[in-house]
Amino acid sequence: MTTTSSMPAPTRINAHDLADQLAARDVTVIDVREPMEYASGHISGSLNIPLARITQADLPRGPLVLVCQSGNRSAKALSQLLQQGHPHPVADLVGGVPAWQQAGFDVRKLKGAPLPLMRQVQIAAGSLVLLGVILSQTVAPGWIWLSGFVGAGLTFAGISGFCGMARLLAAMPWNKVAMGSQLK
Repeated sequence: MTTTSSMPAPTRINAHDLADQLAARDVTVIDVREPMEYASGHISGSLNIPLARITQADLPRGPLVLVCQSGNRSAKALSQLLQQGHPHPVADLVGGVPAWQQAGFDVRKLKGAPLPLMRQVQIAAGSLVLLGVILSQTVAPGWIWLSGFVGAGLTFAGISGFCGMARLLAAMPWNKVAMGSQLK
């Protein structure tokens, strides 16, 4: 096997090929999502190193496959590692963890994992809209503005990609996952 000093080309891998490589113990999976997301379901044996820490982390030697929820963060992590000159082959799982599950492979959930953040946002937003409608009909018509405010916030989140409610919920104590409980 020869090594070169040139930057390795970015590659993408599908779920079935990743499963084959995992079975052969030829690769390490790095999940670049946040600890709360990782706790709610991850590929068994994967390591959790969030995107924000990927270039500072002491990564395992050998080939790596990066995963996230949709493929966006893992693609960013792949790009960052290649720009940094990572010495080992690095690939990105096409479609992220949902593609892994759709291919028929299981995910492991940590005991006591919180609900996925987007489900929490849906519950909170739906509850606030419903509350605003009920209060506007029973207490004072002005309460309808609560529903309007939530609707405007969701519209802004969809357009901009920034969801203040998700950020707020992520900071809640029930969404904190101990770093030591994340590995494998």
